[in-house]
Amino acid sequence: MKIVSWYKNDKVVYESEKETVRDTVIEAVRKDSPLMNADLRNANLRDADLGGAVLGGADLRDADLQGTNFRGANLRDANLSGANLRGASLRDANLQGTNLVDTNLGDADLFHVKFWGRGGTTKIKKAQVESFLKALGIIIED
Repeated sequence: MKIVSWYKNDKVVYESEKETVRDTVIEAVRKDSPLMNADLRNANLRDADLGGAVLGGADLRDADLQGTNFRGANLRDANLSGANLRGASLRDANLQGTNLVDTNLGDADLFHVKFWGRGGTTKIKKAQVESFLKALGIIIED
Protein backbone atom coordinates (compact mmCIF):
# COMPACT_ATOMS: atom_id res chain seq x y z
CA MET A 1 0.00 0.00 0.00
CA LYS A 2 1.29 3.44 -0.90
CA ILE A 3 0.27 6.64 0.82
CA VAL A 4 0.80 9.58 -1.49
CA SER A 5 0.90 13.34 -1.09
CA TRP A 6 -2.40 15.15 -1.59
CA TYR A 7 -0.77 17.88 -3.68
CA LYS A 8 1.46 15.69 -5.82
CA ASN A 9 0.04 12.21 -6.21
CA ASP A 10 3.23 10.75 -7.67
CA LYS A 11 5.11 11.60 -4.44
CA VAL A 12 5.02 8.60 -2.09
CA VAL A 13 4.87 9.65 1.56
CA TYR A 14 5.03 6.11 2.95
CA GLU A 15 5.01 2.61 1.46
CA SER A 16 4.22 -0.67 3.18
CA GLU A 17 3.41 -4.34 2.62
CA LYS A 18 0.14 -3.74 4.52
CA GLU A 19 -3.09 -4.10 2.55
CA THR A 20 -5.20 -1.29 4.01
CA VAL A 21 -4.71 2.43 4.52
CA ARG A 22 -5.55 1.96 8.20
CA ASP A 23 -2.85 -0.67 8.79
CA THR A 24 -0.33 1.31 6.72
CA VAL A 25 -0.92 4.50 8.74
CA ILE A 26 -0.67 2.63 12.05
CA GLU A 27 2.59 1.02 10.93
CA ALA A 28 4.05 4.36 9.83
CA VAL A 29 3.18 5.96 13.18
CA ARG A 30 4.66 3.05 15.14
CA LYS A 31 7.88 3.45 13.12
CA ASP A 32 7.90 7.22 13.79
CA SER A 33 7.66 7.87 10.05
CA PRO A 34 6.19 11.30 9.25
CA LEU A 35 3.06 11.39 7.12
CA MET A 36 3.37 15.06 6.20
CA ASN A 37 0.92 16.14 3.46
CA ALA A 38 -0.46 12.58 3.21
CA ASP A 39 -3.67 12.05 1.24
CA LEU A 40 -5.91 10.31 3.78
CA ARG A 41 -9.28 11.56 2.56
CA ASN A 42 -12.16 9.31 3.65
CA ALA A 43 -9.77 7.03 5.57
CA ASN A 44 -11.23 4.75 8.22
CA LEU A 45 -8.92 5.22 11.20
CA ARG A 46 -11.59 4.67 13.84
CA ASP A 47 -10.14 3.82 17.26
CA ALA A 48 -6.57 3.76 15.88
CA ASP A 49 -3.64 4.62 18.15
CA LEU A 50 -1.94 7.51 16.34
CA GLY A 51 -0.42 9.10 19.42
CA GLY A 52 2.60 11.23 18.48
CA ALA A 53 1.85 10.97 14.76
CA VAL A 54 3.35 13.57 12.44
CA LEU A 55 0.45 14.46 10.13
CA GLY A 56 1.22 18.11 9.44
CA GLY A 57 -0.50 19.29 6.26
CA ALA A 58 -2.28 15.93 5.82
CA ASP A 59 -5.64 15.79 4.07
CA LEU A 60 -8.04 13.95 6.38
CA ARG A 61 -11.24 15.36 4.93
CA ASP A 62 -14.29 13.23 5.69
CA ALA A 63 -12.15 10.62 7.51
CA ASP A 64 -13.65 8.43 10.23
CA LEU A 65 -11.47 9.26 13.23
CA GLN A 66 -13.98 8.41 15.94
CA GLY A 67 -12.23 7.32 19.13
CA THR A 68 -8.78 7.74 17.57
CA ASN A 69 -5.87 8.58 19.85
CA PHE A 70 -4.03 11.66 18.52
CA ARG A 71 -2.36 12.44 21.87
CA GLY A 72 0.68 14.62 21.21
CA ALA A 73 0.21 14.40 17.43
CA ASN A 74 1.29 17.11 15.01
CA LEU A 75 -1.76 18.03 12.91
CA ARG A 76 -0.52 21.51 12.07
CA ASP A 77 -2.15 22.82 8.88
CA ALA A 78 -4.00 19.51 8.39
CA ASN A 79 -7.40 19.49 6.71
CA LEU A 80 -9.94 17.73 8.95
CA SER A 81 -12.97 19.27 7.27
CA GLY A 82 -15.97 16.98 7.62
CA ALA A 83 -14.03 14.40 9.65
CA ASN A 84 -15.64 12.49 12.51
CA LEU A 85 -13.55 13.08 15.66
CA ARG A 86 -16.30 12.05 18.10
CA GLY A 87 -14.63 10.74 21.25
CA ALA A 88 -11.11 11.18 19.86
CA SER A 89 -8.25 12.19 22.14
CA LEU A 90 -6.34 15.21 20.89
CA ARG A 91 -4.58 15.92 24.21
CA ASP A 92 -1.40 17.93 23.72
CA ALA A 93 -1.84 17.85 19.93
CA ASN A 94 -0.72 20.70 17.66
CA LEU A 95 -3.75 22.02 15.74
CA GLN A 96 -2.27 25.33 14.62
CA GLY A 97 -3.79 26.24 11.26
CA THR A 98 -5.89 23.08 11.15
CA ASN A 99 -9.16 23.20 9.21
CA LEU A 100 -11.92 21.90 11.51
CA VAL A 101 -14.86 23.19 9.44
CA ASP A 102 -17.82 20.77 9.73
CA THR A 103 -15.75 18.41 11.89
CA ASN A 104 -17.68 16.39 14.50
CA LEU A 105 -15.94 17.17 17.80
CA GLY A 106 -18.59 15.60 20.05
CA ASP A 107 -16.97 14.25 23.23
CA ALA A 108 -13.48 14.86 21.80
CA ASP A 109 -10.74 15.48 24.38
CA LEU A 110 -9.02 18.79 23.56
CA PHE A 111 -7.11 19.14 26.84
CA HIS A 112 -3.89 21.13 26.29
CA VAL A 113 -4.42 21.30 22.52
CA LYS A 114 -2.21 23.94 20.94
CA PHE A 115 -4.08 26.49 18.82
CA TRP A 116 -1.60 29.36 19.29
CA GLY A 117 -4.14 31.88 20.52
CA ARG A 118 -4.44 35.42 19.19
CA GLY A 119 -4.09 35.67 15.47
CA GLY A 120 -4.51 31.89 15.18
CA THR A 121 -5.47 30.19 11.94
CA THR A 122 -7.46 27.16 13.14
CA LYS A 123 -10.83 27.23 11.37
CA ILE A 124 -14.36 26.30 12.51
CA LYS A 125 -17.84 27.47 11.45
CA LYS A 126 -20.04 29.60 13.71
CA ALA A 127 -22.49 26.72 13.96
CA GLN A 128 -19.72 24.61 15.55
CA VAL A 129 -18.85 27.03 18.36
CA GLU A 130 -21.06 25.36 20.99
CA SER A 131 -19.71 21.84 20.36
CA PHE A 132 -16.16 23.22 20.12
CA LEU A 133 -16.45 24.94 23.50
CA LYS A 134 -17.95 21.78 24.99
CA ALA A 135 -14.99 19.77 23.69
CA LEU A 136 -12.73 22.28 25.44
CA GLY A 137 -14.68 21.72 28.65
CA ILE A 138 -16.37 25.12 28.60
CA ILE A 139 -20.05 25.28 29.53
CA ILE A 140 -22.04 28.35 28.52
CA GLU A 141 -24.82 29.33 30.89
CA ASP A 142 -27.64 31.80 30.26
